Amino acid sequence: MGRETEEKQGEGRAFRLLSLALTIYTPSFLIAVGMGMTIPVLPLFAKELGAAVGVTGVVVALKGLGNMLFDLPSGLLVSRVGKRGLMLASAGASALMALGAGLSPNVWVLAVLVFFGGIGQSSWMLARLAYLKDAVPSGRRGRALSMVGGVMRIGVFIGPILGGFLGERFGMRVAFYGQGALCLLAFLLVAAKVESGRQALTRGSSALGRVRETVSAHRESFLRYGSVIFALSLLRSGRQILFPLWGDHIGLDLSSIGLVFGLASAVDMTLFYPAGTIMDRFGRKWAAAPCMILLSASLALLPLTGSFSTMLLASLLGGIGNGLGSGIVITMGSDLAPRHRVGEFLGVWRLIADVGQTAAPFIIGLVAQFVTLGLSSIISAGLGAVGVSVLIFLASETRPEKPPVA
Repeated sequence: MGRETEEKQGEGRAFRLLSLALTIYTPSFLIAVGMGMTIPVLPLFAKELGAAVGVTGVVVALKGLGNMLFDLPSGLLVSRVGKRGLMLASAGASALMALGAGLSPNVWVLAVLVFFGGIGQSSWMLARLAYLKDAVPSGRRGRALSMVGGVMRIGVFIGPILGGFLGERFGMRVAFYGQGALCLLAFLLVAAKVESGRQALTRGSSALGRVRETVSAHRESFLRYGSVIFALSLLRSGRQILFPLWGDHIGLDLSSIGLVFGLASAVDMTLFYPAGTIMDRFGRKWAAAPCMILLSASLALLPLTGSFSTMLLASLLGGIGNGLGSGIVITMGSDLAPRHRVGEFLGVWRLIADVGQTAAPFIIGLVAQFVTLGLSSIISAGLGAVGVSVLIFLASETRPEKPPVA
């Protein structure tokens, strides 16, 4: 019976994807554009407010720290307030934090708001993924979820160019105001289009007890696949701070740095559907391994660049890699998550990914402060190489055994 239902859902794939357009894809796009607007601006805005390179790394890292600390609470909140409630709360909080960041009088206020913005982002990602776990049949998961990654990448293509343009001409604070407005639009769309729902709590276990039981039951998955996701998140986060700082180091202006990000994102966003097709037809590893190899190579080559054109080439290489990994984290998480403990499992899964995201700016900031920025890039690439080795040699495939029909 369950199998027949899934087959029917698979046959209705176009309708199913279209049904996600206003509930998931459009709000995700708006939030992604807002996030992208501040990617090239945040490190430089922190410097403008008086932060040294090491402190700049810490400010950027606080977003990931907020993300990380709220992953488990977000997973538990899905059961209590429902997916819609958590999506609304996170979009609203993100809007307020972004507007506040634009009004920051000093780097310490900015740091606090970046941290709470990370909490909002964590809740949004978790609520969205829990929603998709129920809405998307496993046979179409790679393509459907890679579209989420693709929508995010289109947003990140537009965002840095827009943020760099506005920051250069009207001041860096305007990029944060723009992010706040877009998050508010996402909030209104979710309020209008996502139906209310409430997920029943598992009886007989406390919140911490459910998390502890989930970790114990899926220890092997978290250790093996989690180390891969950790390394991938570190590469992606490192790329976001290293390229703006290196561009500033070699004398590029803000609009040029934004253009480098935008062009790399243009390549990135064209690969999301091929990436999903690869994941569904051949397996998740066939998308994840090339993704990590190219991202590591991009960071390893960055210290060799000294101009706009050479930095752009290194960034484009990373864009190709990132595009091939479109939706890979949420797809593998959905593959492995048990239906009766979706929130708890995905909360831990997101926590592992966000530890990698948070670690990258700290590593980069500390190494840059005491040694060189270039060495930070090389160390990040080396950690990525370790992660891809685990993926290739120690992790088995998570794709369902039978590939879907075309």
